[in-house]
Amino acid sequence: MQELIKRRHAYWGWSQDEWQDVLAPSEGEFHKRYGCHGNCRQYVIAIAYRLGNFDSLEQIGTFFQYRLALKVFGRKEVDATAKRVRDEMRSVGLRTEVPCGLKQALYSALLYQRSGRLEDITVETMRRVVSSKLDSTRTGAAALSRVLVRLGIIEKGFCLWQEGRRRPPNERQASEDVPSEWLAWCDRWRTTATLAPSSVTSTYYGILKCGRWLGDRHPDICSPEQWDRPLALEYAAAAMKMRIGDWSTPIGSATGRKGEPIKPAAIAAHLRCIRAFFSDLQEWEWIAPRFAPAQTLVPSRAILAKIGPSPRVIADDIWAKLIWAALNLTESDLQARSKRKGWADQPLRHPPAMVRAVAILWLFGGLRRDEIHRMRVGAIRWSPMPEGPDTPQVCLLDVPVNKTSRAFTKPVDPIVGTAIEAWEAERLPHPRDVDIKTGERVDWLFVHKGRRMSAAYINRSLIPLLCAKAGLPETDARGRITSHRARATIATQLFNAKEPLSLFELQAWLGHASPQATQYYAAITPTKLARSFDRAGYFERNVRTIEVLIDQAARRTPGDAPAEPWQYYDLGHGYCTYDFFDQCAHRMACAKCSFYQPKASARMQALEAGGNLKRMLQEIPLTDTERDAVEDGARMMANLAAGLERIPTPDGRTPQQIEAEGKGDL
Repeated sequence: MQELIKRRHAYWGWSQDEWQDVLAPSEGEFHKRYGCHGNCRQYVIAIAYRLGNFDSLEQIGTFFQYRLALKVFGRKEVDATAKRVRDEMRSVGLRTEVPCGLKQALYSALLYQRSGRLEDITVETMRRVVSSKLDSTRTGAAALSRVLVRLGIIEKGFCLWQEGRRRPPNERQASEDVPSEWLAWCDRWRTTATLAPSSVTSTYYGILKCGRWLGDRHPDICSPEQWDRPLALEYAAAAMKMRIGDWSTPIGSATGRKGEPIKPAAIAAHLRCIRAFFSDLQEWEWIAPRFAPAQTLVPSRAILAKIGPSPRVIADDIWAKLIWAALNLTESDLQARSKRKGWADQPLRHPPAMVRAVAILWLFGGLRRDEIHRMRVGAIRWSPMPEGPDTPQVCLLDVPVNKTSRAFTKPVDPIVGTAIEAWEAERLPHPRDVDIKTGERVDWLFVHKGRRMSAAYINRSLIPLLCAKAGLPETDARGRITSHRARATIATQLFNAKEPLSLFELQAWLGHASPQATQYYAAITPTKLARSFDRAGYFERNVRTIEVLIDQAARRTPGDAPAEPWQYYDLGHGYCTYDFFDQCAHRMACAKCSFYQPKASARMQALEAGGNLKRMLQEIPLTDTERDAVEDGARMMANLAAGLERIPTPDGRTPQQIEAEGKGDL
């Protein structure tokens, strides 16, 4: 009433600013100004909210949201809504008592929505709650959004680091320093592109960097329509000379490496983004095709030559220690890590069975990080071996749709199935969620207390945990140990096993679209290469060649005397002295050229041949089958001899000439 008399007009006509001035920034200032105490301010807030249509509650400091909600909605409705949230949290394994921050977020959402019903809360209202100045309320709002998703009230929950993050005043936005017209083209392309969200984001930041370069070097060119072939070639040359930090915002962790050369693969990826941007604009007929992006915006041959398969395989000893750490992971290891992080008094975020299942799947599954993150309940199946019912069962893993192939099934070690089934037995049922890759509602495997495992959990939490237990550093000779390096390590071990997988089998197991992609993961180990080199017998082969050459030189007759044969091939009825016997066309039916030498027992062979002729003159009764076999063999030998009649022997004469000379001698 004091303020009504002072302002000289009715309170139901006061503006938002007037009500904010009346309520004061805090309860202490309110009591000091009006000389009151107790719950006076709380009742004035209720009057302002209910009768004055005041809703700028975030501007009046701290107050009891629950008490205000009771005054405007009634105790029965407010407590029923809170009980519904509490029961849903208990159903997914959360603790009995609802956190204070979540309560504040719930009552704030009801007050902002001006309704005591949970179903009336909208996404816009939740965004308003997330923007609160109190960290506890912001954290509670993120948890409440996940509750509303599970109840089917809103479609998507909020990530605290994305929705409510407050950037430092000196941090530059990603679009800063980009010409406005070029930025408009970039935003238009971003809203039209149909690529994967991650591909759209990476391409968007690449074309923003191109816009900064354009504003620096060619401020008169602000539109893609003005680009021609010389400008495209100039930018391609500039991109190949870029260094880290050139024409980019200081957002990210690479500021400490500023000024260092960019890797060849990064240069090729950046030009690929610009090439895709201009190709889309020309294909969509937004700009006239004044140059060919596929021919101009490409890296040089020198850069492409530096890009090739180089799997970052983890050493066998380090890999074995990581496997040991995963197989022996206990709850005390998780608690020790929580204590190191300063969360000693907090419950474990993930239960040991879930952490163990993720670790075993990472170390034995050969999967991408996204495939592990999107693994579904019931992904493990057991199938008997085809040999018979008594053979052990094979563990089959259903891999979800990935970036290069459709969903497929592959065999894995039985320990993977055992670990996943142990977690499924302990896991509480959760509502289904939408898979952004397929658009279908699925039951995620790695979810606990209504919260899905983060996509970065393996790199940020699991690998440091296993390295700490195994007493290993988080980096090795090839750099930081990451989730994707396990895929290359497993592929290399399968490719170099005692009974290795072939390249095509490994391609199917990894889920690659082509064997060329598999070559970037499988590397031949030095041990296998050494065994293959030893089996090739390079040294022994050359030693044998040296022995043959030395023996040949020693057996040759020096001087003008005719050379003596130094090597003989036994034909049964004689010897062939031709050095290249394996290349002679008559080796199966010798024509007895000048390289032929009869054995010493030629007389005995002649007598034996005469006896054979006499026996052949005798009548030998043969069956039809035996006669066919004899005639077929004789016919084949006759055909072989007839085919070699005109083929020269090693000394240059044909069999016909040798036979004619033999008759002349007779």
